[in-house]
Amino acid sequence: MDEAILDVVIIGGGPGGLSAALVLGRSCRNVVIVDKGTPRNRVTLEAHGLLTRDGVKPQELRQIARQQLKNYPNVTCFDEEVIQIEKHSKQYIVTTHLGRTFITRRVIVATGMIDELPAIPGFREVYGLSVFPCPYCDGWERRGEPLAVFGNEENVVPFTKLLYNWSNDLILFTNGSAQFDPKFKQELAAHAIATVETPIAKLQSADGKLEKVITETGEAFSRTGGFILNTREKQAFDLPNQLGIQMNERGGYESDDHGLTSVEGLYVIGDAKNSFVGLAGAVGEGYEAGVVINHELAMEDWVQEEL
Repeated sequence: MDEAILDVVIIGGGPGGLSAALVLGRSCRNVVIVDKGTPRNRVTLEAHGLLTRDGVKPQELRQIARQQLKNYPNVTCFDEEVIQIEKHSKQYIVTTHLGRTFITRRVIVATGMIDELPAIPGFREVYGLSVFPCPYCDGWERRGEPLAVFGNEENVVPFTKLLYNWSNDLILFTNGSAQFDPKFKQELAAHAIATVETPIAKLQSADGKLEKVITETGEAFSRTGGFILNTREKQAFDLPNQLGIQMNERGGYESDDHGLTSVEGLYVIGDAKNSFVGLAGAVGEGYEAGVVINHELAMEDWVQEEL
């Protein structure tokens, strides 16, 4: 065990965790990042919506951030997996799968989510390459194309209406009987959007590019891309749950606006908090959590100096 007490251990080295590390590093805090290297967006070729970095490869963004963090010797990165978090009074003991142990005053969980994709043959081959969850991230590249919309709950109707902003050549695939009010099918049809309820047999693609959606009756619908409403994502890291952190209605860990959970000193940011917040959102939450934590630590240090 490293007996030196750290200010912050950040679990997860994505945009949220790295952003928090930058703020805290520049605040003269001793910080450790522990990242097991399985980000949610690892299948994505390009990330969008981050000012000055639009279209950047997610892995390239991580490499740039890590390189810049080398300017701060008080920030250290470990490519390991956290397997245990223990709270002792006002400190945490964080242990990795290699047996490395850290004592820290604060913990930030920025581990994101894991997508549970539909059990449709061929879906995994296109996900992140031509079928996506977020039109704000990838709608521009698919604008005007013949697109598939995958989903089967009432929210899929406003989701389809939103996608109409990027393309009016849409087909909604519910992969079974539609679970929403039939009147909405008529509303979509009035905008030339068909609703296909026949179960999907498979997606045909080439090199990750969607070509056809084929139903169990053998019908084939030519599509060049698509969007899915619900990837039924789950937490990539369950230790906060073991510490008593509740889930919110989005499937993220419950916390306040700054990421603070009900457990003192434990913060959750990014997708782990929101289910999906996007690249720019994760960076912003990391910055905000870093500022809040540094302020807390500065006030604690001030009081300690007076004792």
